Amino acid sequence: MSKKGIAIIVVIVLLVIIGGVAYFMSQNSNESENRGDTQENLMGQTEENNLNENEAQVTEENNSENTENGGKTLVVYFSASGNTEAVAQKIAENLGADIFEITPVDEYTSADLDWTDDNSRVTREHEDESLRNVELESTTVDNWEDYDTVLIGYPIWWGIAAWPVDTFVKANDFNGKTVIPFCTSSSSGLGQSGDLLEEEANGGNWQEGQRFRENPSDSDIKEFTDSLQ
Repeated sequence: MSKKGIAIIVVIVLLVIIGGVAYFMSQNSNESENRGDTQENLMGQTEENNLNENEAQVTEENNSENTENGGKTLVVYFSASGNTEAVAQKIAENLGADIFEITPVDEYTSADLDWTDDNSRVTREHEDESLRNVELESTTVDNWEDYDTVLIGYPIWWGIAAWPVDTFVKANDFNGKTVIPFCTSSSSGLGQSGDLLEEEANGGNWQEGQRFRENPSDSDIKEFTDSLQ
């Protein structure tokens, strides 16, 4: 073979070798970039997961702190004709509170509530205190121990709290709770109704109460609930 032919073969071999090396280096570079992108994505995902976990933990801690510091509020009420119920529901709405209705087993009818009738139920119960031990459908509030503040609403009967409320108060432990009475009345004030309930209660930090007329305005109720916050 001539020297010229040998030279051509050598050049071809060198070109093949150089091309192979270049291809190999290109593949390694791509794999390195892919590994880098994958690693970066994984690191980003890990950081995002950690951030989400931290945010969730902070939220949980804040919720726990709010529960511990602010506690929960419950509105308990007895309503004979619906007036106290309307006020209680508005108070609960304003405060974001739970609500519990005191319901007698033998509910009061319109005739029962006719205080002008000497033979009506409320008149007989007023005259004979032994008849005031009114049985309730339930005196048990779910998760009662979770409530730090309890508002108790009732109509005024003969200057005192309607006596079905007495049954509820006597049946529950108010120790460690702030208790705020409120009443609805067409003419009578709160009077000693809150003080008398406190005497019957098992503990509790009883506060000065609030009297509402039979059909108070939303602004009247809001003024009261704003004073509690």
